[in-house]
Amino acid sequence: MKIFGIAGHSGMGKTTLLERLVPALSSRGLVVSLIKHSHKHIDIDRPGKDSFRLREAGCQEVLLLGNDRWALMHELRGAEEPPLEYLIERLQHCDVVLVEGFKGGDFPKLEVWRAEVGKPCLWPAWPGIVALATDATDGALPAPGVPRLALADTGAIADFVMARAQER
Repeated sequence: MKIFGIAGHSGMGKTTLLERLVPALSSRGLVVSLIKHSHKHIDIDRPGKDSFRLREAGCQEVLLLGNDRWALMHELRGAEEPPLEYLIERLQHCDVVLVEGFKGGDFPKLEVWRAEVGKPCLWPAWPGIVALATDATDGALPAPGVPRLALADTGAIADFVMARAQER
Protein backbone atom coordinates (compact mmCIF):
# COMPACT_ATOMS: atom_id res chain seq x y z
CA MET A 1 0.00 0.00 0.00
CA LYS A 2 1.25 3.45 -0.94
CA ILE A 3 0.23 6.85 0.39
CA PHE A 4 0.14 10.25 -1.29
CA GLY A 5 -1.45 13.54 -0.27
CA ILE A 6 -3.35 16.25 -2.09
CA ALA A 7 -3.10 19.63 -0.34
CA GLY A 8 -4.29 23.16 -0.90
CA HIS A 9 -6.47 25.91 0.46
CA SER A 10 -10.25 25.63 0.20
CA GLY A 11 -11.47 26.50 -3.29
CA MET A 12 -8.24 25.57 -5.10
CA GLY A 13 -9.76 22.55 -6.84
CA LYS A 14 -8.53 19.60 -4.77
CA THR A 15 -11.80 17.68 -5.04
CA THR A 16 -12.09 18.43 -8.76
CA LEU A 17 -8.58 17.07 -9.28
CA LEU A 18 -9.35 14.00 -7.16
CA GLU A 19 -12.51 13.34 -9.23
CA ARG A 20 -10.24 13.02 -12.28
CA LEU A 21 -7.28 11.38 -10.55
CA VAL A 22 -9.17 8.49 -8.94
CA PRO A 23 -10.56 7.14 -12.26
CA ALA A 24 -7.17 7.69 -13.92
CA LEU A 25 -5.49 5.51 -11.28
CA SER A 26 -8.33 2.98 -11.22
CA SER A 27 -8.12 2.58 -15.01
CA ARG A 28 -4.55 1.36 -14.46
CA GLY A 29 -5.93 -1.55 -12.43
CA LEU A 30 -5.15 0.07 -9.06
CA VAL A 31 -7.44 -0.09 -6.05
CA VAL A 32 -7.70 3.44 -4.69
CA SER A 33 -8.94 4.58 -1.27
CA LEU A 34 -9.21 8.07 0.15
CA ILE A 35 -8.98 9.64 3.58
CA LYS A 36 -10.29 13.20 3.78
CA HIS A 37 -9.71 15.32 6.85
CA SER A 38 -12.27 18.08 7.33
CA HIS A 39 -12.07 20.94 9.79
CA LYS A 40 -15.85 21.11 9.78
CA HIS A 41 -18.29 19.13 11.88
CA ILE A 42 -19.47 16.28 9.69
CA ASP A 43 -22.41 13.95 9.96
CA ILE A 44 -23.16 11.27 7.40
CA ASP A 45 -26.21 10.23 9.36
CA ARG A 46 -29.61 11.94 9.66
CA PRO A 47 -31.63 12.88 12.73
CA GLY A 48 -34.50 10.51 13.34
CA LYS A 49 -32.86 7.46 11.72
CA ASP A 50 -32.19 4.44 13.95
CA SER A 51 -28.42 4.66 13.58
CA PHE A 52 -28.48 8.38 14.49
CA ARG A 53 -30.66 7.73 17.53
CA LEU A 54 -28.37 4.94 18.76
CA ARG A 55 -25.25 7.07 18.36
CA GLU A 56 -27.01 9.81 20.30
CA ALA A 57 -27.91 7.22 22.94
CA GLY A 58 -24.19 6.67 23.57
CA CYS A 59 -22.79 4.05 21.18
CA GLN A 60 -19.11 4.66 20.53
CA GLU A 61 -19.35 3.02 17.10
CA VAL A 62 -22.25 2.28 14.80
CA LEU A 63 -21.71 0.26 11.66
CA LEU A 64 -24.45 0.86 9.12
CA LEU A 65 -24.89 -1.67 6.31
CA GLY A 66 -27.14 -1.07 3.33
CA ASN A 67 -27.64 -2.66 -0.08
CA ASP A 68 -24.88 -0.62 -1.74
CA ARG A 69 -22.38 0.31 0.99
CA TRP A 70 -21.49 0.24 4.63
CA ALA A 71 -20.14 2.95 6.88
CA LEU A 72 -18.55 2.81 10.29
CA MET A 73 -19.21 5.90 12.39
CA HIS A 74 -17.02 6.44 15.42
CA GLU A 75 -17.85 9.11 17.98
CA LEU A 76 -14.88 11.02 19.35
CA ARG A 77 -16.92 12.44 22.25
CA GLY A 78 -14.23 14.97 23.09
CA ALA A 79 -11.29 12.63 22.50
CA GLU A 80 -8.43 13.81 20.29
CA GLU A 81 -8.59 13.07 16.58
CA PRO A 82 -6.79 9.83 15.78
CA PRO A 83 -3.52 10.02 13.87
CA LEU A 84 -3.47 9.26 10.17
CA GLU A 85 -1.66 5.95 10.70
CA TYR A 86 -4.51 4.72 12.91
CA LEU A 87 -7.04 5.56 10.19
CA ILE A 88 -4.97 3.91 7.46
CA GLU A 89 -4.87 0.70 9.50
CA ARG A 90 -8.67 0.59 9.37
CA LEU A 91 -8.80 0.57 5.57
CA GLN A 92 -9.06 -2.64 3.65
CA HIS A 93 -6.17 -3.51 1.36
CA CYS A 94 -5.67 -1.15 -1.53
CA ASP A 95 -2.83 -0.12 -3.82
CA VAL A 96 -2.84 3.59 -3.01
CA VAL A 97 -4.40 5.77 -0.31
CA LEU A 98 -4.94 9.37 -1.34
CA VAL A 99 -5.05 11.74 1.62
CA GLU A 100 -6.64 15.16 1.59
CA GLY A 101 -5.71 17.16 4.66
CA PHE A 102 -3.44 16.06 7.52
CA LYS A 103 -1.22 19.02 6.73
CA GLY A 104 1.39 18.09 9.30
CA GLY A 105 1.74 14.52 8.02
CA ASP A 106 5.16 13.41 6.89
CA PHE A 107 4.26 11.92 3.52
CA PRO A 108 4.56 13.26 -0.04
CA LYS A 109 1.92 15.77 -1.12
CA LEU A 110 0.95 17.60 -4.27
CA GLU A 111 -0.29 21.12 -3.67
CA VAL A 112 -3.14 22.33 -5.87
CA TRP A 113 -2.64 26.07 -6.40
CA ARG A 114 -4.52 28.50 -8.63
CA ALA A 115 -3.56 32.18 -8.71
CA GLU A 116 -7.12 33.41 -9.24
CA VAL A 117 -8.18 32.13 -5.80
CA GLY A 118 -5.89 34.76 -4.30
CA LYS A 119 -4.43 32.72 -1.46
CA PRO A 120 -0.75 32.10 -0.77
CA CYS A 121 1.00 28.86 -1.49
CA LEU A 122 1.16 26.32 1.37
CA TRP A 123 4.69 25.40 0.40
CA PRO A 124 7.12 25.56 2.22
CA ALA A 125 5.13 25.74 5.49
CA TRP A 126 3.51 22.32 5.02
CA PRO A 127 5.87 19.34 5.23
CA GLY A 128 5.97 16.90 2.36
CA ILE A 129 4.90 19.13 -0.54
CA VAL A 130 6.95 17.79 -3.46
CA ALA A 131 5.27 19.62 -6.36
CA LEU A 132 2.53 22.04 -7.40
CA ALA A 133 -0.37 21.21 -9.69
CA THR A 134 -1.30 24.58 -11.11
CA ASP A 135 -2.73 26.47 -14.03
CA ALA A 136 -0.45 29.44 -13.29
CA THR A 137 2.05 30.79 -15.77
CA ASP A 138 5.71 30.93 -14.80
CA GLY A 139 5.45 34.58 -13.79
CA ALA A 140 2.63 33.89 -11.33
CA LEU A 141 4.18 30.78 -9.79
CA PRO A 142 4.70 31.40 -6.06
CA ALA A 143 7.06 28.53 -5.29
CA PRO A 144 10.27 28.85 -7.30
CA GLY A 145 12.22 25.64 -7.57
CA VAL A 146 9.26 23.36 -6.76
CA PRO A 147 8.37 21.01 -9.63
CA ARG A 148 5.22 22.11 -11.43
CA LEU A 149 2.57 19.97 -13.09
CA ALA A 150 -0.18 21.27 -15.34
CA LEU A 151 -3.40 21.05 -13.34
CA ALA A 152 -5.29 19.91 -16.45
CA ASP A 153 -2.85 17.04 -17.24
CA THR A 154 -4.44 14.25 -15.22
CA GLY A 155 -2.27 11.54 -16.80
CA ALA A 156 0.97 13.30 -15.87
CA ILE A 157 -0.34 13.89 -12.34
CA ALA A 158 -1.28 10.20 -12.01
CA ASP A 159 2.22 9.20 -13.19
CA PHE A 160 3.78 11.61 -10.69
CA VAL A 161 1.61 10.40 -7.80
CA MET A 162 2.53 6.76 -8.38
CA ALA A 163 6.22 7.56 -8.86
CA ARG A 164 6.37 9.59 -5.63
CA ALA A 165 3.85 7.77 -3.41
CA GLN A 166 5.36 6.55 -0.16
CA GLU A 167 5.34 2.81 0.50
CA ARG A 168 3.89 1.90 3.90
